[in-house]
Amino acid sequence: MTNDREPEKHRSSSRQEPAEERVPAPEAMRSAVQQLAELLGRAPESVSALKPTDEGWEAQVEVLELERIPQTTSVMAAYRVSLDPAGKLLAYERGRRYTRAQIDRGTSR
Repeated sequence: MTNDREPEKHRSSSRQEPAEERVPAPEAMRSAVQQLAELLGRAPESVSALKPTDEGWEAQVEVLELERIPQTTSVMAAYRVSLDPAGKLLAYERGRRYTRAQIDRGTSR
């Protein structure tokens, strides 16, 4: 027997919103390059690292900062780029700067 004075109980849906689908790695790479180029006004030369994260993707993008002659003395910069799962830029940060001819020594960065 139900009592008309009792408030009706609504069940909350146990279904959660579907998680945002992650774009494939090649699309994330292209997205990182295109969006960073738009912000910096310079075309990145390469993506040297890309990894999935809980927030989406993280890429390291190499950019020519200062062109010199000979080219081996040109100044490059490594940018860390964070993307959401759909490939939209969330943040970027310039890391180290180096000459094009410089070789990484050891694991220090």
